Amino acid sequence: MQRRSLIALAVLAAPAVARAQAFPDRTITLVSGFAPGGSTDITARLLADRMQGFLPNGRIVVENRPGASGTVAADWLRRQPADGHVLMLNEASSHILIPNAMQGGTRYNPIDDFTHVGMVANGPLILVAKPNFPAANAAEAVARLRAGPQDDMPYASSGVGSIPHFAGEAIAVSLNLGGRFAHVPYRSGGLMVESIARGETAWGVAVLASAAAQVRDNRVRGIALTGLERFPAFPDIPTLAESGIPGFDLGNWFSVLGPPRMPAAVTSALNGAINQALRDPQLRDRFLVAGITPWTRPNTPDDTRAFFVAELEKFKGVVERTGVRMEP
Repeated sequence: MQRRSLIALAVLAAPAVARAQAFPDRTITLVSGFAPGGSTDITARLLADRMQGFLPNGRIVVENRPGASGTVAADWLRRQPADGHVLMLNEASSHILIPNAMQGGTRYNPIDDFTHVGMVANGPLILVAKPNFPAANAAEAVARLRAGPQDDMPYASSGVGSIPHFAGEAIAVSLNLGGRFAHVPYRSGGLMVESIARGETAWGVAVLASAAAQVRDNRVRGIALTGLERFPAFPDIPTLAESGIPGFDLGNWFSVLGPPRMPAAVTSALNGAINQALRDPQLRDRFLVAGITPWTRPNTPDDTRAFFVAELEKFKGVVERTGVRMEP
């Protein structure tokens, strides 16, 4: 009887094993929840270009599904087939910040409605300003923001609920201002940086990858980074903590998610391809030039899920501190 049961289990498992061994059997779509040109789009394209070389017969194309700071793409992803051929390059906004800030929460569970494939990179944030912003250096810029009036200095972000949005509000709180700066949301980091370059908005906080090229070309001014350390590719740009807001520390990150209940063998194959890509010196160099720090911590699917759980709890404090609340 026991032998018959084992044979039956083997027969049931055979199709799943065959599918995993054949994976991928067609093009993989890696979705970005933001418009082209921003940090999520840049990271997705750099990763896809290298990661596909570590999958047999692998080809990965990036598809932009912008809207509501990545939540439109996230809600779409959870309803796709769980065969590993549709993935999402996500960041903190859609799965950590907005679920904490949205009244009643999001339509999806940010943990249970997804397969956590692997972490990709950290995305340092940078305060950027229009070329004629009235300050000679970071310390003067912080003093100018503190002096106000806030209505004269609207700031741009990559969308309501995005981490640059929360960073702008966190700066206002850290400066002990009586009110908030006027907020002008855009559909991606690339569009928001362009608005600052044109002088439509005075300043903003961008993921560094969204602004790196414009900072190098002096189209916008790189004022200060929002983490506790300077970035190797921009060693002359100080941190906010150095420039008048002691202890200020806020950053972003990127990961790959799939629909819920993806087969373990498929998830493992994708995770392996991510880690092999991240060990490739060429990709690491391209990330750093773009303003992205490759992920170096332990990086299994279980590590990724545990990181999400911890970040969801940590960012409750950011939401409470800024007081930002969003309507469904």
